Amino acid sequence: MASREKFDVIIIGGGPSGLMAAAAAGKGGAKTLLLDKGSKLGRKLGISGGGRCNVTNNKEPQEMIRYIPGNGKFLYSALSEFGSREIIAFFESLGIALKEEDRGRMFPVSDKAKSVVDALVATVRDSGVTIRINEKAAGLLHKDGRITGVKLSDGRELGARAVIVATGGKSVPHTGSTGDAYPWAEDAGHTVTELYPTEVPLTSAEPFIRSRSLQGLSLRGIVLSVWNAKGKRLTEQEGDMIFTHLGLSGPAALRCSQFVVKERKKTGGGDVLLTADLYPDRTADELYGELLRLAEAEPRKAFKNVLTALMQDRMIDLSLELAGMNPLVTFDNLNRAALLDYARLLKALPVRINGTLSIEEAFVTGGGVHLKEINPKTMESKLIRGLYFCGEVLDLHGYTGGYNISAAFTTGRHAGASAALQVQEERSGDAR
Repeated sequence: MASREKFDVIIIGGGPSGLMAAAAAGKGGAKTLLLDKGSKLGRKLGISGGGRCNVTNNKEPQEMIRYIPGNGKFLYSALSEFGSREIIAFFESLGIALKEEDRGRMFPVSDKAKSVVDALVATVRDSGVTIRINEKAAGLLHKDGRITGVKLSDGRELGARAVIVATGGKSVPHTGSTGDAYPWAEDAGHTVTELYPTEVPLTSAEPFIRSRSLQGLSLRGIVLSVWNAKGKRLTEQEGDMIFTHLGLSGPAALRCSQFVVKERKKTGGGDVLLTADLYPDRTADELYGELLRLAEAEPRKAFKNVLTALMQDRMIDLSLELAGMNPLVTFDNLNRAALLDYARLLKALPVRINGTLSIEEAFVTGGGVHLKEINPKTMESKLIRGLYFCGEVLDLHGYTGGYNISAAFTTGRHAGASAALQVQEERSGDAR
């Protein structure tokens, strides 16, 4: 029988966390192998940020954690050492000039994700890492509480002092994230928390959604709130929203999705009420006064035509219908109480949500390897010596806007550096 090929560190998965882990492990002096089952590295990275790659968000660690609602506090130590400033410096050291856009999002000046992927892959190669694509891992090898290697789908086994699992979650499966590692983690004794879609478009059976009359309509700078069955606000998210043929999407809707998923689970799958504040910079009374002045300025004009100064035609039609107002009423016949009710409706336009798209259609996977079983400073398993996890395979998730990729980069960097250090320490021990 042929002898088993051996490495210091094997990394499974060539996404953002895997590439960062490979670069760190290689630079740490470890004989490193990066395995990816696909034909191309960095596939998810290549489509992130609409193909422009939002590499991080320019926020301090404590503030960034607020935007990682899925166990962000776990990252406090990691982000303190390798947060947005260090991520920016890292890419600039690779020759990738970055620019800051709205809400702190950092993009390459080239506006091309490919430039980021190419630079990352190049630094992995320069670090002396062996890269093998189209090479599928089938499981982890461990014995007596420590990792010993990786089993491949063709039956071959590779030996390693450390293995880093960077396989991603179950979202966007065409990039290779198909949940491969969850059974491996469980086989190693780890707990995998329930998986669910996050940062995912919402679905609705509202008549105005089913009719597709609003499909493609975008609302800018609104505030979207999610309410529980008892009428308590679960969250409010400011940003843009778009009506789709199935429901709602856009940053504000995506950020609300995890709260919808959890509330539906709590209520046995019932509808969840969302309300959209179309004018968050004004109170209902201020909006009422503005509507009244607009109507008074053009007293002979139909009210629906007066509203064109404030909103888009399709939103005018929907809002007047929901309020039960006559769109042709003029100023002289305008009921003041009805107008105040209309202003209040514009501050809380109701949309009942009956679900989300699937986890495969989500941008991010919620749930994953339980963080109580992972060392937050090194990303090493507390159960199996030499086994590390990083990126979306962990029970970590953030909002869109550079937060998930920051979590991937920082956990990958710590896993790679820690694994290389572990190898050095073990070599020193062997030499004694």
